[in-house]
Amino acid sequence: MDMSPNKFEVSIQTTREDYLIAWFTALAITIYLLEHAFPSPLPGIKLGFANIVVIVVLLKFGWRISAWVNLLRVIVGSLIMGSFLSPTFVLSFSGALASTLVLILLSFLPGKGCSGIGYSIAAAMVHVIAQIWVAYLFFIPHAGIFKLLPILMTTAFLFGLFNGLIATIVVEKLQNYN
Repeated sequence: MDMSPNKFEVSIQTTREDYLIAWFTALAITIYLLEHAFPSPLPGIKLGFANIVVIVVLLKFGWRISAWVNLLRVIVGSLIMGSFLSPTFVLSFSGALASTLVLILLSFLPGKGCSGIGYSIAAAMVHVIAQIWVAYLFFIPHAGIFKLLPILMTTAFLFGLFNGLIATIVVEKLQNYN
């Protein structure tokens, strides 16, 4: 029986896209972890700075890489934080999945899709809507949860605007290096 080391060697071909996904996911996870180190301005409200990376990647490299970064950020971040498959993870992942789908749909708009600000606001607001519905359907089946929507949607809009503005500035700065 041949037991040479080469008999069991596995070779995986990596692409530039794989490296981009890994690098940007690592950056988004780092920002996500740093954001969790600071207290939230209000319970249930996150600033979403890691989403800046997602929007920059969407604008620079397209929806496929952006989708991987957004979803892997939530999965790996929850594994690191110890919340994988918890209600927190379910809410976070549902919001990320919904916002990813909206970003994909918006990227197919005629022309260049949306601006960084438009993408960011849409993603933030859809993220909140998805989380509220998942919370209602699986965790808190009481209509009172929808009374949080005005506050959560307002903060989603404001943080989406702020993060989209930062993403737009980053993309403009990156244009100088191409």
